[in-house]
Amino acid sequence: MQTHLHIIGSLLMLLAFIHIIFPKYFNWKIELQPLSLINRQMMSTHTFFIALTVFLMGLLCVTSATQLIQTGLGNKITLGLAIFWTFRLFFQFFVYSKKLWKGKKFETIIHIIFSVFWVYLTTVFFTIYFNN
Repeated sequence: MQTHLHIIGSLLMLLAFIHIIFPKYFNWKIELQPLSLINRQMMSTHTFFIALTVFLMGLLCVTSATQLIQTGLGNKITLGLAIFWTFRLFFQFFVYSKKLWKGKKFETIIHIIFSVFWVYLTTVFFTIYFNN
């Protein structure tokens, strides 16, 4: 399981850094212009804190894999992470519209990759939790 946590941690830190390109990739300068100042700033702020949280989750997995697997506190943390990523998986299928990816090659590939990733995260964290 330590290997899985190291893989997950590295991928989560990479995902966190990918958030840097969101404003440009999603054309937020134009797309968010009709929004009020508070809503524009909330998008940027929330994106930053999501990226920071994802990075810190990844850092925790890379630097503390043994503690996550072998301690009571680690067991509770892995349960929390399992629940968090289960909700993210749920959102992938039941909150985001299929219109965002269906019939679009690149978006469909990204949808599938991240769906598999969310399943992987959920499975590993629940496996650690229930094996302790």
